[in-house]
Amino acid sequence: MVTGASGGLGTATALELHRQGARLVLTARRKELLDQLAATTGAEVVVADLASHDDVAMLCERAKEMDVLVLNAGTGADGDVTTLTPEVVDFVIDVNLRSPIVMTSAFAQHKVATGEEAQVVLIGSLSGLVATPNTQMYNATKFGLRGFALAARQDLEHTRVGITLLAPGFIRDAGMFAENDVTLPSGVRTKAPQDVANGVVKAIRTNPAEVYVSPAELRLAATLGTVAPGISERIQKRMDTKKMSGS
Repeated sequence: MVTGASGGLGTATALELHRQGARLVLTARRKELLDQLAATTGAEVVVADLASHDDVAMLCERAKEMDVLVLNAGTGADGDVTTLTPEVVDFVIDVNLRSPIVMTSAFAQHKVATGEEAQVVLIGSLSGLVATPNTQMYNATKFGLRGFALAARQDLEHTRVGITLLAPGFIRDAGMFAENDVTLPSGVRTKAPQDVANGVVKAIRTNPAEVYVSPAELRLAATLGTVAPGISERIQKRMDTKKMSGS
């Protein structure tokens, strides 16, 4: 099962998994786009809104039949903290954090009870390691998703259920940064949607704790942000990352 399959990284992932021989269940809100992808992949389509608790519960039941969950769906709905509303907070948490936690937990509990082998791939972000201006909810949920993934993985150590966090950096042509038209400084390298799809395949096959899909220098910068956030903040001010994000 691939969530958020109707576009961007979800579509690239679904196409690659189809090439690898997987039988797919694709879910998102936009049925017409899912149907187009299903015509190519032979997938089953399940329309669902991850901001709806009822839809998430439905997906949890459907996922019991799966061997792999790729929880890719996410939203970048955000803005300056001075304009943040409770409605936006609830929406972003529901989509980016609550739904993958609930689905992973239900899936893992079922697979542990049945003794089946299974894998969960949670699509995080380098924004789960280092904070940037005007993305506080995206940062908060991706930080939280990484913490959940790494802790849950340890809980499942002696079971047949694996969990991997896949963290893309700047991805060209698709995904959150491309969709939000982020302007990168000269010399900052990007990765392609296919690189993310390849990372998902690696996660399914080898069950590493984390897979990073980013150039080495961005991975290093993200690591710096985790150990020295003050220095990271000063660097971002010099790079004028607020202007990059369009604020």
